[in-house]
Amino acid sequence: MKQRLAAIGTVETLPHRVAAFLSREIESGELNPGARLPTEQELSEKFGVSRNVVREAIAQLRADGMIEARQGIGAFVLAPEQRAAIRIDREALKDTHNMERLFELRCILEAEAAALAATRREKEHLDSIKAALDRMGGEERWEEGSIDADLLFHREIARATGNSYIHTFISFVCEQIRQSIHYARLTNPLHDLVEINVGEHVRIYDALVAGDPDAAEAAMRAHIVGAANRVGVKLPLQKTTGAR
Repeated sequence: MKQRLAAIGTVETLPHRVAAFLSREIESGELNPGARLPTEQELSEKFGVSRNVVREAIAQLRADGMIEARQGIGAFVLAPEQRAAIRIDREALKDTHNMERLFELRCILEAEAAALAATRREKEHLDSIKAALDRMGGEERWEEGSIDADLLFHREIARATGNSYIHTFISFVCEQIRQSIHYARLTNPLHDLVEINVGEHVRIYDALVAGDPDAAEAAMRAHIVGAANRVGVKLPLQKTTGAR
């Protein structure tokens, strides 16, 4: 009987756990771009799983755009610029440095998106954003529904830019931050957290209503810096490259 590698964990399905382990090796540079993955047999022995499990894990990595299979040769690691899909390993976000990188990405994407949305938003966009804001501060504010509304608020701002690519990227990032919101709720007094968080979103909304791109960008940046701080990640409040 094969001895299963403890590092792949015990919660998710076996193919998912093997794929997640390999993706972390790729992201960390242990498996460099262009490197050939070990054979199915070698991976089967390494992880203590069947070759069918390995085959499914490799298929998942291929679907995620992290590797390419070459007929009769094997599977090879793709460089980030070669990948056709975007993937963030949620297990990796348990590392503070990775969470910091994610919040930096949010600052770059969402602050600029808020500025753009302030100049392009229509009444229907403002209505959708306000509906999400009302849910955040309403009866659902202590429940999971408030988190859903929070993420919807950000997606609707992205939609208000009128740029489908911005909406796609920010929608993807939103789902990655869901666990950071859960963590903030566990590690901060919930009443204070909700009040502060809703207040930050109100300031963003008010700037959008006013059609003020500078205020919208500043409010979004302040919110993201505050959200990062609430999970132990420190980000500068101002742009490091100077004012817009």
